[in-house]
Amino acid sequence: MTTIDEVPGMADETALLDWLGTMREKQPVWQDQYGVWHVFRHADVQSVLRDTATFSSDPNRVIEGANPTPGMIHEMDPPEHRALRKVVSSAFTPRSISDLEPRIREVTRSLLEDADESFDLVDVLAFPLPVTIIAELLGLPAMDHEQFGDWSGALVDIQMDDPTDPALAERIAEVLNPLTKYLKDRCAERRSEPGDDLISRLVMAEVDGRVLDDEEAANFSTALLLAGHITTTVLLGNVVRTLDEYPEYWRVAAEDPGRIPAILEEVLRYRPPFPQMQRTTTRATEVAGVPIPADVMVNVWVLSANRDSDVHADPDRFDPSRGSGGAAQLSFGHGVHFCLGAPLARLENRVALEEIISRFGRLTVDRADERLRHFDQIVLGTRHLPVLAPSSSTQSA
Repeated sequence: MTTIDEVPGMADETALLDWLGTMREKQPVWQDQYGVWHVFRHADVQSVLRDTATFSSDPNRVIEGANPTPGMIHEMDPPEHRALRKVVSSAFTPRSISDLEPRIREVTRSLLEDADESFDLVDVLAFPLPVTIIAELLGLPAMDHEQFGDWSGALVDIQMDDPTDPALAERIAEVLNPLTKYLKDRCAERRSEPGDDLISRLVMAEVDGRVLDDEEAANFSTALLLAGHITTTVLLGNVVRTLDEYPEYWRVAAEDPGRIPAILEEVLRYRPPFPQMQRTTTRATEVAGVPIPADVMVNVWVLSANRDSDVHADPDRFDPSRGSGGAAQLSFGHGVHFCLGAPLARLENRVALEEIISRFGRLTVDRADERLRHFDQIVLGTRHLPVLAPSSSTQSA
């Protein structure tokens, strides 16, 4: 039986959800053995994410010997965060994202042509689709896409029991350094020969009256590349897993594609790719009446907030008709750090689901396949997801 001191791994989803429910009810603000504070209720999670003055996005503040990473946008606070975000925001406007749909559909169809009656959804589609799109936006060659997967996979596989451990920061740096060096070289190339891509936009832009150096531009590109495909990769796997558990929605999506966005939003609530987000306190404060000191890490549980019955009726029921959007939808963050790539992730998943349905009608998760593998830390989802197409499946929609 799970006790209040034990945090289940992401792979044991049932145990994790049970634990989160217990924490929401009995200890909604809790400090673990590493000194990290955890916040579980929707209202409190939302409050922490909104208050950037008290809850900084820079984890290096509380890691001994760590220094801020120049240009790593998700670790920055206003006003620097706002200024840097403006540099690429035009590439993520609704119009700009909408213009990508034909290319996303073309890539999706091409990838699905290689799928037979039994295949790994992650290897065939969920990984290569988003990495292709974000790499093309950055202006990176197709020959390097597989290497990006190795780097991102190594990152999410890092064991991080104590997030304040300086050795953890060193292990993360070991994984990211080759990727950042690669992107730094690309930044130097674009500075001398700019093109029509995001890296060129970064190295040529001015932020608060100055240009970004190659290190800042490379770190920003690293953040975009990783966030731009990990979220979509994990979310698409979660979509197929969830529809496999609730197969009536394969039929709903096929009969009325206009309901696919609502299905995706409910999957985001039900199984957010990133179940938790980290902040650090800049001063002593309180959350739900519980004193929290300055200079400590605060872990907000988005997965728990998404299952809070104060906000979502019958929260453990998968129901795309509930309309879980707006401020109730915390899976892409909240406030100034709301995910820049959220519209792109939504579009990629909508197109992918439309094309899966067009080609196969539905997919069934092959739980007997030994390749099935769940992430145990950082993200909630599957690293490999074996699926069966209808002709080889024993189930019908």
